[in-house]
Amino acid sequence: MSLSTPKQADVMARLDDILALKAGPRMGPLTAFGRELASRASVGGISRDRVVAALLELLEGYAGNGRQRMEMGEVLGQLGDRRLRRPQNRDYWVEVEVADGRALEVARFPVTTEEFRNWADSGGYDNPADWSDAGKAWLDGGAARWDVLASNPESAHLVVANQPVAGPTWWEAEAYASASGARLLTANEHRAVVRGLEKRPYPWGAPFGDGNANTKEEALGRPCAVGVFAADCTPDGVSDLAGNMGCWLSDAAEDGRRMLHPGSWARPSMASWAKALEMAEPDTRSADLSFRLVRDLS
Repeated sequence: MSLSTPKQADVMARLDDILALKAGPRMGPLTAFGRELASRASVGGISRDRVVAALLELLEGYAGNGRQRMEMGEVLGQLGDRRLRRPQNRDYWVEVEVADGRALEVARFPVTTEEFRNWADSGGYDNPADWSDAGKAWLDGGAARWDVLASNPESAHLVVANQPVAGPTWWEAEAYASASGARLLTANEHRAVVRGLEKRPYPWGAPFGDGNANTKEEALGRPCAVGVFAADCTPDGVSDLAGNMGCWLSDAAEDGRRMLHPGSWARPSMASWAKALEMAEPDTRSADLSFRLVRDLS
């Protein structure tokens, strides 16, 4: 459809009126407009691009409460979240100096549903080179795969392109990391990324405060798009370390359990501090558990 047609012109004029509002009054109308736009294939890309840019401006400017930010993130995912990258993209990674003097390349966000699904749909489960012997044994044992479980309509609220992938087992996380030329963070590395050289208790510093991370106190009852809690980000640019999703780590106990950082949408803020750790069986699936990639710098 041409931009000169009345329908497109009306859409553009309505968007202009919304964007002229101040940040607070703009959030609700912009979110509603974006939802409507996402369902209308007849409206061209210029309007979508402007709405995406406007939503990102609000999110990066710390606008809104937790629920408003979650809703803006949902619309951003429906329109096409231009922040999403793959491990092969240079800007997927952030270089972080950890406490022992090493530097690592750490993923800016947890692994998203979009990138994990792409791996699964591209034959990730069928490539033995990406799986450890123990991971192959788990896979050959007939356990339900993530991509099969994700097709259940009851899981739809958890299977959103720009949210962290929800519920992979440790074996699946390990295989995806291997396929990406990366690995999982160790517990010490995760703590070092959160704390930085300044020894912060949380990515933003202290105190924990209100509205800084998607934890149980926010009462959202679900994960949200990556990076929409802008405060939950280190000065280096690593997001979603305190809340949104727990994070599988590489450390293993003698009984075979794996370590994880528990800070998530389903856990209170006490689970979010840098030193919080728990153990779980590697075949555990949880709606508040995901993972993040890291690469060693040569």
